[in-house]
Amino acid sequence: MATNGTTTKPPPMPSPLRNSKFLQSNMRILVTGGAGFIGSHLVDRLMQNEKNEVIVADNYFTGSKDNLKKWIGHPRFELIRHDVTEPLMVEVDQIYHLACPASPIFYKYNPVKTIKTNVIGTLNMLGLAKRVGARILLTSTSEVYGDPLVHPQTESYWGNVNPIGVRSCYDEGKRVAETLVFDYHRQHGIEIRIARIFNTYGPRMNIDDGRVVSNFIAQALRGEALTVQKPGTQTRSFCYVSDMVDGLMRLMEGDQTGPINIGNPGEFTMVELAETVKELIKPDVEIKMVENTPDDPRQRKPDISKAKEVLGWEPKVKLREGLPLMEEDFRLRLGVLKK
Repeated sequence: MATNGTTTKPPPMPSPLRNSKFLQSNMRILVTGGAGFIGSHLVDRLMQNEKNEVIVADNYFTGSKDNLKKWIGHPRFELIRHDVTEPLMVEVDQIYHLACPASPIFYKYNPVKTIKTNVIGTLNMLGLAKRVGARILLTSTSEVYGDPLVHPQTESYWGNVNPIGVRSCYDEGKRVAETLVFDYHRQHGIEIRIARIFNTYGPRMNIDDGRVVSNFIAQALRGEALTVQKPGTQTRSFCYVSDMVDGLMRLMEGDQTGPINIGNPGEFTMVELAETVKELIKPDVEIKMVENTPDDPRQRKPDISKAKEVLGWEPKVKLREGLPLMEEDFRLRLGVLKK
């Protein structure tokens, strides 16, 4: 196993059921934050495999039970209202640890809660992984790179992060979470995976979550001006959610600990994104420049060489293909009919 140049203990033994001679038990998979945007799409994919039993733990701070409604009552699915800052006792083989508010509106609303989720929540999930011998995947973030001085960002870049800014609860929280995951791996031998996920978009995003793609689509559908934060030349890279889920599952099933960047290297300025949304959804809408938020990174683009090399993964869905799928979802939820 790749261990980032460290020697480790062997991993803890999983449940005896895993090696039963007579009955091959199902793979029991816990998804924290599984009622959220990416989590619920991950659950959809995991449930397609009849050998998987999926347990979702979510406190519904940003997630919604509605995202999982098609699985409620299914014999291989279980939903627990649970906050990961409290310990959870379940017998599982794999843990996808996604639980954390990921949009600035939510993580700035309660920054202390965000830090607790990243630190205590991750400690609790690592403790669970250690007790039951489960493999754990942490969804970290491109925010660990802060406002990068290196472009594009490779996994070896240590980042340029403000430790006391309004976004630090999320950026530094995820950096500590990565530290904890590697320390549990080195000290206790647990099997770990770390994905650094870049901007992701698609159906089931919160309509008013403050992230740029959902903002622009919701504004266009309501006939409001698209608000681009100054100067408008700052860049982001957008990965469609199905590609993201594919990357996470490949990382979990592979033999690399990571961290591995998972994102789409196609880079757009905010003005370009606004123009694209305008063209595809509402050509007569205006674009308006507004003041920026502090510590907003000027550029963000993943170097995905490692994901290509060790996971055989790269994104397939282009922005112009993904935006109409998201528009359709938003129209249904906002009750806006297509003219």
